[in-house]
Amino acid sequence: MTRVAAIDCGTNTIRLLVADARRTGEGQVVLSSLDRRNHIVRLGQGVDRTGQLDPEALERTLQAVAGFARRCEALGVEHRRFVATSATRDARNRQEFIDGVRESLGVEPEVISGQEEARLSFSGSLLGALPGPGARLVVDLGGGSTELVLGQDQPSAAISLDTGSVRVTERYLSGGVGVAAEAAARAEVGALLDQAEQVVDLSQAHQLVGLAGTITTVTSHALGCEGWQPERVSGAVLPVEQVLRSCDALLRSTPGEREAMTFLSVGRRDVIAAGALIWSEVVKRVVAATAPTDHPVTQAVTSTHDILDGIALDLAERVV
Repeated sequence: MTRVAAIDCGTNTIRLLVADARRTGEGQVVLSSLDRRNHIVRLGQGVDRTGQLDPEALERTLQAVAGFARRCEALGVEHRRFVATSATRDARNRQEFIDGVRESLGVEPEVISGQEEARLSFSGSLLGALPGPGARLVVDLGGGSTELVLGQDQPSAAISLDTGSVRVTERYLSGGVGVAAEAAARAEVGALLDQAEQVVDLSQAHQLVGLAGTITTVTSHALGCEGWQPERVSGAVLPVEQVLRSCDALLRSTPGEREAMTFLSVGRRDVIAAGALIWSEVVKRVVAATAPTDHPVTQAVTSTHDILDGIALDLAERVV
């Protein structure tokens, strides 16, 4: 048994997974989760506009990293891996962040490509995959980028799009969801999905699987959750009509209504409208693409296993 830690640092959230890893008699790596936690640090604050990591965002994030380092020490972690995604990829001053992480955590941070992010997300999602024939389309909707990955046991096509809840909020919805702002946001997401369809054949999807905070929040709304209820959200299968209703409700919600939603974390309240808009556009596009086939997508599955699990699995494959 080997104890590993995976850290995923995205545009909005930084997350830690500590797990014991072992190989089965068949050589398969199995993870037993010991601790899973996250902080919304908004590392990508303003990156879309300035091209740089904001000093306050840097400080918040490095404080969270230091806390994760202490937790790893307390749990006796033997191997650690730190992965940074969209915000760090886009920032000219990312070296300052990389140096800070290295000093605090004792490992070299990896700033991964969108394609690698897609691969790891797909790998992690398989831990919570529902059995079924045909390919699944895995959608990892983050703060700065959104990955679409098609495959069954492994990816056959993937793309990373420069759209996410923080990026769309800062570009279009920071002043609220007005008619013109919403139309502009939907037009941009739609144009990116046009590009995605040149790479990923959405009509091949038999199952639609959604990952990450925006999608788990939409699912929590659809299920009427009180607070964070992972046992209900993990593996939830919802009719697409219900998903779209919750997306629209979150998009139209007032600040007061969002504050009363116990499942909606404070750091996500100001970006959930943009996230819900993106998810609704993806769902509608997949439904339209598969409607003429003999396997139309009529439901969406939510997985709480995602890139974080993929990072841990990838690390465990190397060290166990």
